[in-house]
Amino acid sequence: MTTASPTSVDPAPDQRPPGADDPGGVMGVRYRALTLGIVSVVLLLAFEATAVNTAMPVAARQLDGLGLYAFAFSGYFTTTLFALVVSGQWCDRRGPLQPLFTGIAVFGAGLVMAGAAPGMWPFVAGRAVQGLGGGLVIVALYVVVGRAYPERLRPAVFAAFSAAWVLPSIVGPVVSGAVTQHLGWRWVFLAVPVLILLPLVVMGPALRRSEREQPGLRSEGFDRRRTALAAMAALGAGLLQYAGQRLDLIGLLPAAVGAALLVPAVIRLLPPGTVRAARGLPTVILLRGVAAGAFFAAEAFIPLMMVTQRGLSPTLAGLTLTSGGLSWALGSWLQGRPGAEKYRDAMIRLGFVLTALAIAGAALVLVPAVPVWVAALSWAVGGIGMGLAVASISVLMMRLSAPEDAGANSASLQMSDALGNVLLVGLAGVLFSALGGVGQADAEQAAQGAGTSGAFAVIFLTMTGVALLGALLSGRTRSRTRTG
Repeated sequence: MTTASPTSVDPAPDQRPPGADDPGGVMGVRYRALTLGIVSVVLLLAFEATAVNTAMPVAARQLDGLGLYAFAFSGYFTTTLFALVVSGQWCDRRGPLQPLFTGIAVFGAGLVMAGAAPGMWPFVAGRAVQGLGGGLVIVALYVVVGRAYPERLRPAVFAAFSAAWVLPSIVGPVVSGAVTQHLGWRWVFLAVPVLILLPLVVMGPALRRSEREQPGLRSEGFDRRRTALAAMAALGAGLLQYAGQRLDLIGLLPAAVGAALLVPAVIRLLPPGTVRAARGLPTVILLRGVAAGAFFAAEAFIPLMMVTQRGLSPTLAGLTLTSGGLSWALGSWLQGRPGAEKYRDAMIRLGFVLTALAIAGAALVLVPAVPVWVAALSWAVGGIGMGLAVASISVLMMRLSAPEDAGANSASLQMSDALGNVLLVGLAGVLFSALGGVGQADAEQAAQGAGTSGAFAVIFLTMTGVALLGALLSGRTRSRTRTG
């Protein structure tokens, strides 16, 4: 895998014919249908994510699977690890159309499996199938942005991605909570696949037209070595999560095997120097995983904390996260404003600092005297931080990628995202079980909130530290010789 020179600030070459650019922006005549289509895909993923966060505490308790609560989240990202690598190669060799549409179909199948699951393990399996589809989709979307839009429009497209979370963040928890309380949590999963038809209809013609205009694809077949490494990484992550759920001597064996599979695979799949935070593209890739892991590991446990510690209904607990979705769009919009480009590195650092403050602020709700709305206010601050950091990281990745490697580097970025989620959400699950969330108290006591406040506090403190680590590393996105 090759990249553009890290010492250059020039954008990657535009592959479209001269004069094809539309000065009207992402909603101009040339790009309108494509923008609406890809944003509708993000809208689908966003609605599913907000709905699942709201319904998950109820689903886990009714399926007697509170001990696998974190696994239901991290299992999604485990299979995503494999799908990301496959999608990156697929996009570079065949274009993003096939992996995008295939991923949407697989994602819908996983929703049906989860909604019809008779127990917690089948439910986790359905989430894993969702992860396969989600991994195919997200890389394809990034490749569409890199191939179809000029450099000057990409920040606006990533801002539109964040804006697509606004409506689901507002109505998702309310609708999901109402459906969970009156119809049952299963319908939260079974109803979402209906939305799949919308992006297929909207974006199909525009995407095909874009593919015809950009034929720069590789002719060789899939890299079997990278595919095998991706399978190793996914299997290793799954074994580590399984070992973390056991918390006994028997779990040492799968933990050792999982680490032996995961570590060498990740080192070979990500750009050289990523693990040690080498300057330039490697640090950009690493920071995506740090940001996603810290934020979403904390977010996964906020609804459970609000239900078990403060007695909120699933609807109100889910609404706690609404502010984060809204402010994420604001942060992403700010990084795309004219003149913001020269502050790209500073915006990433500020984003991590705000995320750390948000996670620490959410932990304050564990104190009974602190109003519950403090969690929503804190998450609004975190959303701004994530919007600034994640969108800026995506822009930098595209700038440092040669056109023919957009798929591979997009896959690396999303792999870092998924790996951060797998490891940190998994770590949060281990901490929750080991410190009294489940295990020391039985599942019913844990559902009642007995002995879990300390577990929540340790989880949030740990993720605050991870976000602060990201702030320290953010200065390494710029190489020593790069200027501008």
